[in-house]
Amino acid sequence: MIIAVLKEPIPETRVSLLPESLPALIKAGHEIWVEKGAGLLAYAPDEAYVAAGAKLIDRPSAAGAQIVLSIHPVFDIAAANQVWIGQYQPLYQRDAVEGWANSGATLFSLDMLPRSTRAQSMDILSSQANIAGYKAVLLAASMYGRYMPLFMTAAGSVAPAKLLVLGAGVAGLQAIATARRLGAVVEVFDTRPAVKEEVMSLGAKFVAVEGAADASQAGGYAVEQTEEFKQRQSEAIAAAVKKSDIVITTAQIFGKQAPLLINTAMIEAMRPGSIIVDLAASTGGNTSLTKNNETVNHHGVTIVGDSNLAASMPSDASKLYGKNLLNFLALILAKDGSLQLNWEDELVKGACITHNKQIVHERVKPVTA
Repeated sequence: MIIAVLKEPIPETRVSLLPESLPALIKAGHEIWVEKGAGLLAYAPDEAYVAAGAKLIDRPSAAGAQIVLSIHPVFDIAAANQVWIGQYQPLYQRDAVEGWANSGATLFSLDMLPRSTRAQSMDILSSQANIAGYKAVLLAASMYGRYMPLFMTAAGSVAPAKLLVLGAGVAGLQAIATARRLGAVVEVFDTRPAVKEEVMSLGAKFVAVEGAADASQAGGYAVEQTEEFKQRQSEAIAAAVKKSDIVITTAQIFGKQAPLLINTAMIEAMRPGSIIVDLAASTGGNTSLTKNNETVNHHGVTIVGDSNLAASMPSDASKLYGKNLLNFLALILAKDGSLQLNWEDELVKGACITHNKQIVHERVKPVTA
């Protein structure tokens, strides 16, 4: 089986597989092709891939591979009978889904994997969100013009920063842990009461709002709430935001626009110098002023919109992504190296978007109907 690793489009810095991931595939009898320069931004030069046993190619040559690995969609070379694997966000790529099907390629999007215990080793959303939550706090700390921890000096005492995390999923929990290590006082809001214990175990205060809809089956995402709850939620968040120096927002609803949690009036109530880092920027953002891949300053408050903070740590992000990918490849490659697509396997079926020129994912079908 020929497996091609593509170079990602700028500004992406990650790569699907690092050289350290190749020996296991080569030992299993697969031939690895790597587009020239694919790993440069992840500190993996072409020479390292060659030393690991890969063949360097240009982009058009990838059309000859049976499996193509690309984090982002680059389907100018997609061909029938190829298998493409990446993080393609088909629920948000509405105009492209039919084109992917028409190419004849079988498309697996790992962000669509069912959120189950068995899928944890392939869960790219969690591995990358962990990095994003960590980096969001470091980014905010570097931009914040005051200390994060309590400082007691001969010149006087400095109060610790007050940090608010909206959403206690993987990114949120890592943000809490990182902020606490830096000495901030942390409050957390989440619509799921079940995460309260985890939040408190990390040393943060949980801000509870009664009457939330059950999100236990949403795979770590937020769910739509009633208008009555949204009103109570807005009041609680407004009070928490007003007294916060740093806010990290992570709330997303799977397949839909991110919930608007912080309006302009709330931002204007924050003191000048405050920082908001919005990790839901690519799906609309959790604030009214968020702009994806941009930093906005409003009334002295800085709002950073960045849903791809994992790419700011490209080496470790690629390493973890690659491990997730290898675990998924183990599902679809037989011991003799042949392709083996078991449609009875919930993970194989759950990640597959297109096959035999058809859109086969039940959740994606309505998008294109």
